[in-house]
Amino acid sequence: MARYTGPRCRICRRNGTKLFLKGQKCFGAKCILERRNSPPGQHGIGKRRKKTSNYGIQLREKQKLRNYYGMLEKQLKIFFKRAVKKKGVTGDNLLRMLELRLDNIVYRLGFASTKSMARQWVCHGHFIVNGKRVDIPSYIVKEKDIIEVVAKEKVRARIKETLEITASWEVPDWLSIDRKAMKGAILKEPEKDDITVPANEQLVVELYSR
Repeated sequence: MARYTGPRCRICRRNGTKLFLKGQKCFGAKCILERRNSPPGQHGIGKRRKKTSNYGIQLREKQKLRNYYGMLEKQLKIFFKRAVKKKGVTGDNLLRMLELRLDNIVYRLGFASTKSMARQWVCHGHFIVNGKRVDIPSYIVKEKDIIEVVAKEKVRARIKETLEITASWEVPDWLSIDRKAMKGAILKEPEKDDITVPANEQLVVELYSR
């Protein structure tokens, strides 16, 4: 499957906002946007961002959301179609489904320091959901689901190192974690106020509804 493999800081510079793609680096002074908040490329240096059309603004918000969750265009469209079919506000449904992806849950619990790392480790089968190994990053977890690390010494040793790095991270109220047992749980499905993303989901809905 095609996936972006270039510099991740370049994505943040292109979108003009932090998407937290580099883990701990994004929270400190080493973040590229703290030093160079301009579009990437030779001709972007020292120049203002150009004004864009309404369509361009909607497209940029969609790209932010897609990059933030590390998804391909086709994947995001699939989630949007599912969100439309659910009861309630489409934008809220979309964000809730994206938050409940297994790779995102692994990241939120601090088992991985970046979303790309979380996706890779899920693909490698490092996590168990309700007693069964799951290797699909887009797997949607549900309320009361239990996520734990597989009983492999090498895997648990690596994730233990990561948990030490992410120890200061604040775990969302709708999740719980037992760091010693390397186990997490979904206490409830997140509400709109529980989800903070660097994108306007309503503009994404408007774009896909054209």
